[in-house]
Amino acid sequence: METRRGPAALLHLLPLLLLLLLGASGFLQSYAVEVDVKDASNVTCLYAQWMMKFLIKYETNSSDYKNASLDLPSTVTHDGSVCGNDTQAALLAVQFGGGHSWSVNFTETNETYQADFIMFTYNTNDAAIFPDAKRKGLVTVVVKDSMHPVQLNNVFVCHHTTSFEAENVTQFFWNITMQPFVQNGTIGKTETRCHADTPTAAPTVVPTAANVTSTSTTTSSPAPTTAPKPVENPVTGNYSLKSGNKTCLLATVGLQLNVSQDKPLLININPKTTSTDGTCGNTSATLKLNDGNSTLIDFTFIVNASASVRKFYLKEVNVTLLNHLNGSVILNADNNNFSKWDAFLGNSYMCRKEQTLEINEDLQVHTFNLWVQPFLVKENKFAIAEDCSPEVDNFIVPIAVGAALGGLVVLVLMAYFFGHKKHRNAGYEQF
Repeated sequence: METRRGPAALLHLLPLLLLLLLGASGFLQSYAVEVDVKDASNVTCLYAQWMMKFLIKYETNSSDYKNASLDLPSTVTHDGSVCGNDTQAALLAVQFGGGHSWSVNFTETNETYQADFIMFTYNTNDAAIFPDAKRKGLVTVVVKDSMHPVQLNNVFVCHHTTSFEAENVTQFFWNITMQPFVQNGTIGKTETRCHADTPTAAPTVVPTAANVTSTSTTTSSPAPTTAPKPVENPVTGNYSLKSGNKTCLLATVGLQLNVSQDKPLLININPKTTSTDGTCGNTSATLKLNDGNSTLIDFTFIVNASASVRKFYLKEVNVTLLNHLNGSVILNADNNNFSKWDAFLGNSYMCRKEQTLEINEDLQVHTFNLWVQPFLVKENKFAIAEDCSPEVDNFIVPIAVGAALGGLVVLVLMAYFFGHKKHRNAGYEQF
């Protein structure tokens, strides 16, 4: 076997090699990987070229959660890769970094092949990637690949980004070229494209398309609040998570991103192209929204530690903007210091007015028509809502000031009346 590597020359990749690298500004440089697996006769039996990246959410010793970005280094090995045949699955396996590994197996059936399972193992002892990790050791995540069968002797190609989310790990693949069960050592000349690459496929919306309003500005560093609003507010979407057969989280919200990196961008999240994922728990819940593999937004809620007053609130928001056309990351931002959207456990939180979540200096998330309940959902319905009370925010101060001024006027009039009456009485006594 031999392995060749290069920084970005991945013209094709296989669908399961898959999930594109999501690197964000300030993260490690990711590399393209090319693997050529040979049989006992030194003939190519499995070929793959791709890029991939991992975003991993892990718990720290202080019980907070952080997001780690794991990229491929310039050097990887592919020990354990197997050629496979019509009775044995082929296996593509790579090892990299401080004890991390990734593999995908392929099965052959009726003159076709397809990817079956993807297995990713990361090592939280790698302090460079997982500083202050509470859990130490190897963690393995297995996901079922959604690749459609490909004709034997055809090369699978997918330039677009594919992502899988499971157990706090998001895997990204793009620019895939792959062929298992290579016949006679010759890579096929015919390509089978993934659905996203085909002309008839609905293109994934990226932050330069119709859902984005872009404006030029004369300032060198425009603030998010200076960007003009789109003509229309975002469409309100309905999202939910299930635990078994029961709904465990409900959310209704319109979402808009305000990005100030390079130039102002306003991105409306489209509920029709947005998928949901996430986890429910007794004290923590995460809603993951994926708009067309180009915009990923994670909302994490927790229950406070107080035993006397049990309330939930929004703790963290993580946003990744990914250009699926070339695999580049436009922006990755995270804020895990929120204390917003709080309500008593068993109730829901509602806010019809626009709210703004400051993720970092480059990104804001605007919410509209928000209604959320991350815990104790019953009968697939929202519980009693605790409102953010825009009327109170807008009118309580003017009303209070007006009442105070009115009271002051009454006191002045009363003082004048009684003082004038006393003066008149004193005049009568002089006669």
